[in-house]
Amino acid sequence: MSPDDIERMRRSGRILAETLRNVTGDFIQPGVTTLDISQKAEEIIRSYEGAVPAFLGYRGFPESACVSVNDQVVHGIPNSLTVLKKGDIVSVDCGVIFQGHYSDACRTVGVGSIGARERKLLKTTEEALNKGIAAAKGGNFIGDISYAVQKHVERHRFRVSLQFVGHGIGTVLHGPPSVPNYGPPQQGPALEVGTCLAIEPVVFDGPADATVKDDKWTVVSLHGNLSAHFEDTILITEEGPEILTR
Repeated sequence: MSPDDIERMRRSGRILAETLRNVTGDFIQPGVTTLDISQKAEEIIRSYEGAVPAFLGYRGFPESACVSVNDQVVHGIPNSLTVLKKGDIVSVDCGVIFQGHYSDACRTVGVGSIGARERKLLKTTEEALNKGIAAAKGGNFIGDISYAVQKHVERHRFRVSLQFVGHGIGTVLHGPPSVPNYGPPQQGPALEVGTCLAIEPVVFDGPADATVKDDKWTVVSLHGNLSAHFEDTILITEEGPEILTR
């Protein structure tokens, strides 16, 4: 990746970080619809010259953000009928293209006051993301990221998804290598300085079985249990991982 490419990745990441900061802050509250969230994200992204929503139209996805509530795991399609209520947990997964360079990130937040178990699920998932990022160093392996995530999640008696993984990112949204959230350390491709990755633990409070709904996008838990999803786009540098989406 050239210095110009890296600067475009950084700019893309900063725009996405600002977008998620706004839509997962005070904006999310009881009475807001999932469509409101997607439209707000698109509005913020397009306010930056040269930036467009990465998800809108991607493989036919109809909105600018994936918004998944409670037992929806990932890829929830925003709509005007799903109204958030106090106690819900909602994941907002979003992407930006800036001058041909992609960023991808997700946050899961509570709507109003949520229970202790829900708070622990969100905290553990975010911590697992940070553990995975810390392992993303030149000379390490993809498996070191995977192992760090799984070890932390299972220590807190939750379960990682075996189905959904992180990925390479840059001038494409989803590229190699895959970044699983489970597996032994020191396995898989070696991590190289200059590589960008999207690391994204998806964590279940209970069995990690899921299925896709009839809309061909929304993934839901087979058992109705809650899940959380946190994601950041990072750049591997000589000094260690640089988080582009914070």
